[in-house]
Order: sequence, then C-alpha cells, then structure tokens
Amino acid sequence: MTQWEYQVAPVLNHAATQILNNFGQDGWELVTLSDNGSGNYVAFFKRPIA
Repeated sequence: MTQWEYQVAPVLNHAATQILNNFGQDGWELVTLSDNGSGNYVAFFKRPIA
C-alpha cells in the first residue's frame, strides 16, 4: 500500500507558476488549489513516502 506525505503552501498570484514548478521538481503532486479569500491561493500537495 502506498503511503503519502502531505504539504500545504501559500501560492502568490504573481509567482504561481514558479512556485508550483518548484514543488513539482521536488516530487510533489498538486492535489487541489483553493482560494484563500484574499486573492491568493493555498496549494495542497502529496507525494509517496520513499
């Protein structure tokens, strides 16, 4: 059975692509992106535990 670890991170609109790409390069998969109500987003990531 795959075990997962999770990460929650703020995503600023002006740097969203760079932030998401950086997490992806570290093996994190974006699960969902949620508006935090202030015009920016909160990203929820997961990746398998090695």
